[in-house]
Amino acid sequence: MEHLVLLGDSIFDNKSYVGESPDVIGHLRELIPANWSATLCAVDGDTTSGIERQLTKVPKDATYLFVSIGGNDALINVHLLSDMTRSGPVLLDELSRIADAFHKNYYNAIDHVCRLRKPTCVCTIYDGNLEADVAPAAKAAVAVFNDKIYSVANERHLAVIELRRICNQPDDYANFIEPSALGGKKIAKAIYDHVQRRQILMKTKKK
Repeated sequence: MEHLVLLGDSIFDNKSYVGESPDVIGHLRELIPANWSATLCAVDGDTTSGIERQLTKVPKDATYLFVSIGGNDALINVHLLSDMTRSGPVLLDELSRIADAFHKNYYNAIDHVCRLRKPTCVCTIYDGNLEADVAPAAKAAVAVFNDKIYSVANERHLAVIELRRICNQPDDYANFIEPSALGGKKIAKAIYDHVQRRQILMKTKKK
């Protein structure tokens, strides 16, 4: 029996944005076999600093950990997208410093997760469903944060779910940045597909 645990922010904890429709954990529980379990430890609004607290709620029988965190760390600095008072090089320099700080915070969060010694998969930050006038700049900024996520994932030998490829249509979003029921279903399927691929790989290695 497998026990999947979701850590992070509203990418997983999206119930308040989908109303009566299933949220990510609801979709996941519909997908997995009847003898599996899925637990939501993610908290809407959390940043990387919240992961350590969430880990205290991880069931002891957890077999897979999925982490989607960092979007709110990026949102804290959303003012950069509309800053018209400074030159491009100055803004890029500030973005670089912010990204370096995020790298440190993300690394620390994932380090705590890895201490549980469970198979772990992290998610990138998706681009959202933003207005056309800010979407290109936001996409470029998100790419900088995702570069840090990939860096940490590579260093810790962790799998990555690329949410930018999964939630890539307006209907995948309940608003500008939160997953809709449809987006949540696609995220849940990506999680389940990852576990299935890993199980096949492990069985192949045992032969």
